Amino acid sequence: MIARWRWLLHQMTKRLWFRASLFSVLGVATALLAVIFKDYIPASLPARIGADAVDKILGIIASSMLAVTTFSLSTMVTAYGAASSGVTPRATTLVMEDRTTQNALATFIGSFLFSLVGIIALSTGAYGAQGRVLLFAVTIVVVILIVYTLLRWIDHLSRLGRVGETIDRVEEATINAINNRVNRPYLGGAPYPADGIVPYSSRAITSPKTGYVQHIDVRALGAIAQEHRTQIYLDILPGTFVHEGMRLALVAILSNERIDELDACTQKILGALTIGVRRTFEHDPRFGLSVLSEIASRALSPAVNDPGTAIDVLSRGVRSLTCWSKPPEQMEQVDAGCERVFLHGLEVGDLFDDFFAPIARDGASLIEVDLRMMKALISLAQINPDMFKSACTRHITLLLTRAEHALTLAEDKARLRALARPLIHSNNLLI
Repeated sequence: MIARWRWLLHQMTKRLWFRASLFSVLGVATALLAVIFKDYIPASLPARIGADAVDKILGIIASSMLAVTTFSLSTMVTAYGAASSGVTPRATTLVMEDRTTQNALATFIGSFLFSLVGIIALSTGAYGAQGRVLLFAVTIVVVILIVYTLLRWIDHLSRLGRVGETIDRVEEATINAINNRVNRPYLGGAPYPADGIVPYSSRAITSPKTGYVQHIDVRALGAIAQEHRTQIYLDILPGTFVHEGMRLALVAILSNERIDELDACTQKILGALTIGVRRTFEHDPRFGLSVLSEIASRALSPAVNDPGTAIDVLSRGVRSLTCWSKPPEQMEQVDAGCERVFLHGLEVGDLFDDFFAPIARDGASLIEVDLRMMKALISLAQINPDMFKSACTRHITLLLTRAEHALTLAEDKARLRALARPLIHSNNLLI
């Protein structure tokens, strides 16, 4: 798992203000470059190029970019509202992190500041004749960049905040989280003892706040364990809800000489854990599956009545869970120096419960949803029988029980039972 400072930096770079600030500084710096490098321009060049037109061009950019930025911001807010009300509020975070939107807004704001600083510098005579030539050349480049960004932004607006586009983002985030967990099933640490037995002299570390675990810096914990000659047994994973006083980990001191360092060790361990107010997608595959399931449940509500979206989400769930059955890309799953940090792994049954249980509950009265879910479970059982068969059989049994009470036509019930019979009663999973 990545270091905490890198994770915090990554979170910061995904914020809108970061790109906007970066492009703004770049725009101001670009406008001032002409003042610095004006002496390198031949004195006869301004008369040939006609750089006096730069004043009008900068005025047009300044006035138009302010209007375009205001329009883009209002469109962005509308898209966020559409994603929140039409899909799920949990998916709004991914829409807000859209790079195309952030780059467009940052380009518009940076171009506005570039033109504004250029106009101010021109009015003070800081550029001179040679500086005008360089400013004119840079302005042409900025105009080309604005046109390219506008064309890309117009195309992107047709998809921003739409249901399908938002579901694509949730699916992509879920698959990325699953792939990362497949390669690092214990986040780079060692697996928790199978019997759950830890040293008797272990000391509990409790949570100082209430919230969700967002990140665990396993490498930092490994360094702490080596420095203080301890073993760290974590009871939490990213996505775990913790409250004040809840046990987060157990620390076992391997040397009696290190007992007096236990308090300092505890504070360092708490510093390697990030607890926030909401769950995140990066290291929490269960959250991504839960959000996909929530989208399907919202689509199945009487107010929306869109079983087609629920069926689409089921296919995406199959695609996401299929990644869980793939072999890891690397054989070494324990990072060097992290052998004394022990974590629990994710259970297949929990992943299936997060995704299938809410959809089965809300779509039990719709035969088309029941059939599609049955086919999805059968597909997963065929993809990896050793890993998925038990969970698939359990959820198929629950699905049949719910459908028996929710469906009204005997023919629909018979179709569902006939589809499930090969998986339940056959050992070779042939349909």
